[in-house]
Amino acid sequence: MKPEPQSASARFSPRYRAWLLVLLILTYASNFMDRIIVATVGQAMKLDLELSDLQLGLLGGMAFALFYALLGIPLARLSERYSRVRILAACVALWSLMTTLCGVAQNYIQLLLLRIGVGVGEAGSTPASHSLIADHFPAKRRATAFALFALGVPLGSFCGAILGGWIVQNMGWRAAFLILGIPGIALALLVALTLREPPRGLADGAVEQARTPPPPLLEVIRLILRKKTFVHLTIGCALVGFANFGINMFMPIYFSRVFGMSFAQAGLAFGLITGIGAMAGNGIGGFLSDWAGKRDTRWYLWVVALGVAVATPFYLFAFLQTNWIVAAAMMLVFGSMMYIWYGPTFAVAYTMVGPRMRASASAVVLLVNTLIGQGLGPIFIGGASDVFTARAFGSGDHAQSCSAAALAGAGPDAAAACAQAAAQGIRYATVICGLVFLWGAFHYYLASRTLARDMEPDVS
Repeated sequence: MKPEPQSASARFSPRYRAWLLVLLILTYASNFMDRIIVATVGQAMKLDLELSDLQLGLLGGMAFALFYALLGIPLARLSERYSRVRILAACVALWSLMTTLCGVAQNYIQLLLLRIGVGVGEAGSTPASHSLIADHFPAKRRATAFALFALGVPLGSFCGAILGGWIVQNMGWRAAFLILGIPGIALALLVALTLREPPRGLADGAVEQARTPPPPLLEVIRLILRKKTFVHLTIGCALVGFANFGINMFMPIYFSRVFGMSFAQAGLAFGLITGIGAMAGNGIGGFLSDWAGKRDTRWYLWVVALGVAVATPFYLFAFLQTNWIVAAAMMLVFGSMMYIWYGPTFAVAYTMVGPRMRASASAVVLLVNTLIGQGLGPIFIGGASDVFTARAFGSGDHAQSCSAAALAGAGPDAAAACAQAAAQGIRYATVICGLVFLWGAFHYYLASRTLARDMEPDVS
């Protein structure tokens, strides 16, 4: 890998690049906070609007993911041609506004449409951020930079879960959307006013090559499809995301149903597990892969494959515990290894394409990851939970028998039977979904087998 060229450090000081990374982390945290808030307030919305788990899964999954994924590529193409800083600022402002408006939605359809709006806003943010990072940090430090950027995930999850849980407990689920959506407007202004657009290819010493027009999208797609490493890496990333997004969407609901926690308690447990776990996992994944990758580049992918595969059975065993402290501790320890994929994944992906392809390549990975991961993962768990809950309930219609109106005239035994069936349904659905982690780890291993051949980028 090439050392960092002098032009990069001369044009942008270490202090500025640190500020850029901090601000990108904060925007990614806002991005994830606005995604995760649906999981935090999900049980309260379910009770208030009388929704099914499948409807919750659609609200937190495909309604957001479909437009996020489909618009990611056209917005990424704009990032190849126009100011990534301006595109990022506009995206942050849009998704923050849509999140805030969710607090005044009057029914499920309005919520669904507003969550689509959140997905539209967030679609262009990650490709633009990735491209900016790649032009400020050289290849030998890129996995670490991406891992640090990914700290936005635990930061956003932590704030969204803990603050959201407290707000919904004390002020209601609508207030959670209103309060957590507004800070993104200030972030959008900071991005627009303090960040500068870098020359493309700066960190790779390829500024002259990057001045050529970006290649057509079909050419980018043909290139990455020829690289088996990119294909398997994208599939592995999507499968890990399928299980991860699905489980995270329903984790606060799991704690509420299985252990009888309040909204605030479930939000606190969820925030600590995802926040600390993702922070540890991203740090381990980025720094360990950069360190081991100096000896053999395949370690960039082996780190992910081994970490996820080894942790999966222990992580799933945590969801079968009857003591919430034991369960949460196991989820924290082993769940953190599920987050090591981010830094190594995008570091490897960006070594296989040139500077004018990076936002588009990022969008392709994110499209597959979002549609399969965030789009289908929550829907799978929601649908499976409804099926397992109905079977555990036995005779009768669980949704009808356990509605607020039906339980109002029933005794404590009926309420207990409804709660027990719902707890069993979400437990089984979570465990089955988590098995997909092993499938994803296998594709990361397959990606490592062709990495050496596919590592040289196309410099278009």
